[in-house]
Amino acid sequence: MNAKATKFSVIFLVLCLLSAGPVLAQNARIKIDIDRSVGKVDELLYGNFVEHLGRCVYGGIYEPGSPLSDENGFRKDVLEAVKGLDVSIVRYPGGNFVSNYHWKDGVGPAAERPARMELAWNRLESNHFGTNEFMAYCKAIGTEPYFSVNMGTGTIEEAQQWVEYTNVKEGPYYAELRKKHGYPEPYNIKYWSLGNEMDGFWQMGHMNAEDYSKKAREAAKLMRLTDPSIKLVAAGSSNFRPNANPMEWNRVVLEELKDVVDYIALHMYVGNPDDNYYNFMSTPLVLEQRTHLVKGLIDEVMSRANRQGRDPIYIAWDEYNIWYRWRSSETMSGTRALEERYNLEDALVIAGFLNAFIRNADIVKMANMAQLANVIAPIFAEEKGMFRQTIYFPLQLFAQQVRGTSLDVFVDCDTYDTERFFLGLGESQAQLDKVPYLDVSATYQDNGDVYICVVNRHKDKAISTSLISQTGAFSGSFEVYEVNGPDVKAENDFGKEPVKTVKKDGLRADGKAEVTYSFPAHSFTMLKGKIKR
Repeated sequence: MNAKATKFSVIFLVLCLLSAGPVLAQNARIKIDIDRSVGKVDELLYGNFVEHLGRCVYGGIYEPGSPLSDENGFRKDVLEAVKGLDVSIVRYPGGNFVSNYHWKDGVGPAAERPARMELAWNRLESNHFGTNEFMAYCKAIGTEPYFSVNMGTGTIEEAQQWVEYTNVKEGPYYAELRKKHGYPEPYNIKYWSLGNEMDGFWQMGHMNAEDYSKKAREAAKLMRLTDPSIKLVAAGSSNFRPNANPMEWNRVVLEELKDVVDYIALHMYVGNPDDNYYNFMSTPLVLEQRTHLVKGLIDEVMSRANRQGRDPIYIAWDEYNIWYRWRSSETMSGTRALEERYNLEDALVIAGFLNAFIRNADIVKMANMAQLANVIAPIFAEEKGMFRQTIYFPLQLFAQQVRGTSLDVFVDCDTYDTERFFLGLGESQAQLDKVPYLDVSATYQDNGDVYICVVNRHKDKAISTSLISQTGAFSGSFEVYEVNGPDVKAENDFGKEPVKTVKKDGLRADGKAEVTYSFPAHSFTMLKGKIKR
């Protein structure tokens, strides 16, 4: 063959490969062994968060007088979207807001409630939405309430009185005050956090770990004397700036409160300010690293704890999300604060967070995406309508379906190394080696149902993967649900939903112990099948 013919053959081969689409990465394996369990998946992993910040409450979930609102002032379109998320627990009322919030301002006749300067996010707080309005919203969406008390400018007595108002049936002053306000039955709120991000210098009433622990211990004492059945959450680390020492904060708080609290709360926000897709895709693994570190601290202090028969301390990731576009001084304050718009790559990172929670189901027992509407949220509303952001869809799939026992899954696939990068504004740096292109979690239920959740982090290539059951065979067919879009920057908007969940053709199993599936580039896929021993 002459040189000219050889050149033509090479060009023809290249054109053929290009026309066939992205080359499939081969020989990946996911092994499922239902005897290798991690822990029970707690339904509280699928929680959310409502803070008096920007338009989360007013103009988000609550807009009296709007033609789109019901008789309680709740936006009906937003309410229906919230119901679609099967939200298991909602944290309220903050956030930074709570460190200067006094709950008594938000009860009683709305016309008599005082308007206050809201110092955390620089807005006026009317207090027209408060304890009883929030509890009505929880009832409307069928969720568990989770209250945070003011450990900044508030007192331990104020925290006790709030428990009395919400949880004591009758007799003492604040229980009778609730009845006077028109709510004869107590709410029996089970979950209470002892403040918010008290390690952060930005927090009103910021303290060191020793002083926080002293105040939290005494608040807990009064709150439990009022209602012994409540569960308490300590404020864990939130300040991961380069000069901070978050794990020392966690160590001190766990040591001092090991006999008192039921959870330690951790917070994490990530972003992609440098527009580096692969760095961004790796950020859930940093959350997982922090989970392992805190689990080690918990294990260490539990050896000296006197829990009086209560469960060990668990981790609550009660604030997590992607937040980096709206973090300037202008976009972090006022009535339009933190109105982040999300794309497909953000949805994949959220799926990665949820996979990390499932993989650590033995220690992570609560998680709350921040927040519910408009403010770094899966739901975005304006005066005339709303739409579901890209991050809505992976959260919905997990919340509606992924239950049971988390499995210790074996994953063998290609990997990549990240550069050294900032996780987000105000965060520390990270650098990760051997990040797997396939990010996987799996759960198993007693009826034989198995759920395999897979993020393909590869931007350009589908990954052909062998799914292997090591205890029993797959039976019937897998249902296949996929969250994807035309490209990683695709965004949803009013009347436009290029990123959403699509149910794909089923994957036949037919009693085999091994089947093959090709996970598309930049996708999140949930496979629902059965394993028969």
